Amino acid sequence: MDKEPIVTVGIVSAEELHFTLNDCYLVNASECKGKQCVVFSEGSILWEGTKYTELAFVPIRQGASFTLEDVTIGVNFHWERQEEQTFQGTLRLVVDGDKICAINELPVETYLMSVISSEMRATSSLELLKAHAVISRSWLLAQIEKRKKTEQRHGQTSSFIVKEDELIRWYDREDHTIFDVCADDHCQRYQGITKCVNEHAVKAIQATAGEILMYEGEICDARYSKCCGGATEEFQYCWENIRKPYLAFLPDAMPDDSVIPDLTNEDNARAWILSSPEAFCNTRDAKVLSQVLNDYDQETQDFYRWTQDYTQDELSALIKEKVGVDFGWIVDLIPLERGKSGRIFRLQIVGTERRLIIGKELEIRRVLSKSHLYSSAFVIEKSNFINGIAQKFHFVGAGWGHGVGLCQIGAAMMGEKGYGYKEILMHYYKGADVEKKY
Repeated sequence: MDKEPIVTVGIVSAEELHFTLNDCYLVNASECKGKQCVVFSEGSILWEGTKYTELAFVPIRQGASFTLEDVTIGVNFHWERQEEQTFQGTLRLVVDGDKICAINELPVETYLMSVISSEMRATSSLELLKAHAVISRSWLLAQIEKRKKTEQRHGQTSSFIVKEDELIRWYDREDHTIFDVCADDHCQRYQGITKCVNEHAVKAIQATAGEILMYEGEICDARYSKCCGGATEEFQYCWENIRKPYLAFLPDAMPDDSVIPDLTNEDNARAWILSSPEAFCNTRDAKVLSQVLNDYDQETQDFYRWTQDYTQDELSALIKEKVGVDFGWIVDLIPLERGKSGRIFRLQIVGTERRLIIGKELEIRRVLSKSHLYSSAFVIEKSNFINGIAQKFHFVGAGWGHGVGLCQIGAAMMGEKGYGYKEILMHYYKGADVEKKY
C-alpha cells in the first residue's frame, strides 16, 4: 500500500432525499448545482422526471461540497437526533431495498479529518488527536480489507446464534454490503465538514499521515469506546469468537500491571462495579471532558459509574417489546458469563412464563433499554417483593460502550498528563507497532 485509498461511507437511507449541491457537480456528463430531490419509485431513483438505477454527482473542483438534509446521528442511542450535514467528495445514490442510499466517496485522509472532529472535539490535546487519527485510520483500512475478503468469498460470516432457549447476536460492520463503513456510531462518527475541522485536527492528520497500527504483518482492527469503566474488554466477548492479542484486557491506569481481581467471577465483578477504582477514565475534569465530548455527549455525565431504575411493569413491558416475546413478570436477570472487564456477554432472562439466554454485550444493552444501556458491565439490586417477585430493579453499571481497545476519555486524560501519542497507543494496543504505509 503506497497510495492513499478512497473510502465509501453510507450517510443516510430514505424513500426521499433532499440535498443541495453547493458547487458545480457533474452528473451524466452535465453540470448541476443547487437544490435537488430524489424519490424512490418502482425500484428506481426518480430525479428530474427520469428514473435511474444509480446516480453519481462528481465534484468539478477540489473542495466542492454538498449538503444533505435530515441525517440521523446516534441511531437508536439516547442522543439520537437529526441534522443537516455538509460533505466534500462524490455523492453516489444507489437503490438499497425499498430506499435510496446516499454514499459519500472521498480520500481516507479527508474522511479522517471529519472523524477526528466528529468523534470528539478538535480542541483535544494534539497527542490524543494524533493517537485517534492512527486508530481511526487503522480500523478503517482493516474494515476495507475485510470487506474485500468477504466479497471474494461471496458471502458473509454469521453474526448470530439462535436456539430454542438462546439468542446470541453481535453487531459489526458485516451489516454493510454496498459501502465500506457507515457514518454513525455503529462504525465511526463521520459528519463531513459539518463539524469545524480546525488547525489542531489538521496537524494531527498531517503529522500521522499514512500511519497505521500493525500486529504480526496485519493491520490492527483498532476498536475504541467512550469509557472503559476502569478496565478494557477483549474482542471475543463483544463480537465473533476470535481472540485478537492486541485487543486485550488491561487496567486503564499506569503502571498497567495494576492488580484487578478476576472480573469473570460474579462476586468480584459486583464488588468492582460497586466501587470507584482509580483509572485514567475516572475523571470529572470539566476542561478535559469539554474538549473530548461533543455537545450532545456532554449530556452524559455519569459515564464511569451509572445507574438505571425500572419498575416491574416497565421492565417486563420493555423486554417484551425488544425481544418480541411475553416473559410474564420478570423474576430475575442472571449473568451467566462475563468478559474480563466484567461486561456480561451471556444473560438469562427468567420470567414467570418463559426463560431465554441473550448475548452478546450490545444485544444485552439493546434489550434492557429504550435505546442502549451505557454498557453491559452492571449488577442489579432487586427490592419491593410481592409474592416473591421484585417490583423494583436498580442497575449499577460501569463504563460507556463496549470497552474494547482505546478508551477515549482515558486517552484524553493521558494526553493531558503529558503522554505522547505512541505511548497512548502502546498502552491500549499491547504488542502492536506504528508503521507508515503511504
